[in-house]
Amino acid sequence: MTTNTIGDHVRLPQGPVDLRSIETDATPGFDGDKTEGKAVLAAMGEELADLQERLWAEGTAGSHRRLLLVLQGMDTSGKGGTLRHTVGLVDPQGVKITSFKAPTEEEKAHDFLWRIEKALPAPGYIGVFDRSHYEDVLIHRVRGFSAPEEIERRYDAINDFEQRLVDDGITLIKCMLHISADEQRARLQERLDNPEKHWKFNPGDLDERALWPAYREAYEIALERTNTEVAPWHVVPADRKWFRNLAIGQLMLDALRSLDLQWPKADFDVNAEKERLAQEPEVR
Repeated sequence: MTTNTIGDHVRLPQGPVDLRSIETDATPGFDGDKTEGKAVLAAMGEELADLQERLWAEGTAGSHRRLLLVLQGMDTSGKGGTLRHTVGLVDPQGVKITSFKAPTEEEKAHDFLWRIEKALPAPGYIGVFDRSHYEDVLIHRVRGFSAPEEIERRYDAINDFEQRLVDDGITLIKCMLHISADEQRARLQERLDNPEKHWKFNPGDLDERALWPAYREAYEIALERTNTEVAPWHVVPADRKWFRNLAIGQLMLDALRSLDLQWPKADFDVNAEKERLAQEPEVR
C-alpha cells in the first residue's frame, strides 16, 4: 500500500487533454481499499495540523507564504465533501474558504479577476476556492456569456495571474474533481430520493447536465491552456469519494512538506524571560 506517488499519478501532463481517457473511478498511486484509504487519510491529520501551525507561525513572523487549494468540478463531484473530510483535518482558524457564486453587479463591473484577488488568503493561511476564476472560462464558454476573443484573453490572464501568486509566496494546488456522467446521475438521484437531501438539489443542475459534452470540452481546453509548470493541474478521479479525499489530502501534505516550514526564532532573550518568570512572586 503506497501513497507517495498519488500526486505524480494525478498530475496532468503537458499537452492536449482528453478527459475521456482518464478513468473517474481509478485509485492511481494507491493500492489499498476504501477502509485503508480512510485510515491513511486520518493518519495524515496530525502532520497536516502541525505543518499548518508552522505556516501560521511563519506568517506572524513576516513570511508571505501561504497555500491555495483550487477545487473545480462538475456538480456533485464533491467539493463540499473534500472540504469536510480533508481540509477539516486542520485548524479552521487558519483556513479561509471562498465559495464563488454568480458574480454580483459590482463584480461584473470589474475585470473577472477582481473578486478573486480580494479573496486570496493572507500570509500564513490555507485558502480554499470552491469554484474559482476558472468559472469565467468554463460556464462563459459553454453558455456564451463572453465573446470568444474575451475567453481567449482570459486564459493568458489566468496564467499571468497565477505566476504572480506564486512569485508572491502562494503555493498553488489546482484540482479538477473528475466525475463520470453515470456517477453524477446516481448522486442526483440520491438527492431526489432522500428528503433530507432535497435542499442540495437544484433543478438547474439537470440543465447543466444536459450540456455535459460542452462542459467536458471547455474543461479540456482550460486544462490544456492553463497547465503550467508553476501552477500545474491535477485531475483527481472523483467517483470514489474516499479516494478523492485521500488524493487531495496527500497533495496538501506534499505541498506543505515541500515548504520546509520552520518555527520562527524568538525575537527576545528566552533565558532572560525564563528567569523573570521563575522570579515572579506567587500569584494568589
